[in-house]
Amino acid sequence: MSPDIPYRVCMVCTGNICRSPMAAVVLRRMIDDAGLGHAVEVDSAGTDHWHIGDGADRRALRALRNAGYDGSAHVAAQFDADFLGERDLVLVADTGHLRRLRSIGRARGDLPHVRLLREFDPASVAAGTLEVDDPYYGDAAGFTRCLAEIEAACRGVVAFIRDELTGHKGRESASPE
Repeated sequence: MSPDIPYRVCMVCTGNICRSPMAAVVLRRMIDDAGLGHAVEVDSAGTDHWHIGDGADRRALRALRNAGYDGSAHVAAQFDADFLGERDLVLVADTGHLRRLRSIGRARGDLPHVRLLREFDPASVAAGTLEVDDPYYGDAAGFTRCLAEIEAACRGVVAFIRDELTGHKGRESASPE
């Protein structure tokens, strides 16, 4: 990996107003705290177009703010098929997103790392709970739970990216196909 080309990560959910922007904010902070901010870019997108140009959901912003994060700069975007060739790692919230992006990748002959975010949390793997449930139709507690799941997974993502950047691939968890 060239030191001049950043490692690029995209967090993906459905509308890009709840799960993926929360995940992008958390991962950016953890990447910076790990001293890797100079080498890693993080963005987010939604599989659907409903919220393009909108900010994050107010409840997502509140959960982030209550935990010491700032998500106010977020602007929702839609995932573009070209992202598959432009990102080193694409992390999705649930199996529907995983199937959809892998289908696009197969059609294009472009299968980068597209994985479930919670694959990077050993406790989630052990429990078999690999999806980040959508808190959109729930209450504030759902957003708090969602954020906790994201934080746990992002710790593993940082370790994975550190290994990728240094060429140590041994920590990679199995990717379900």
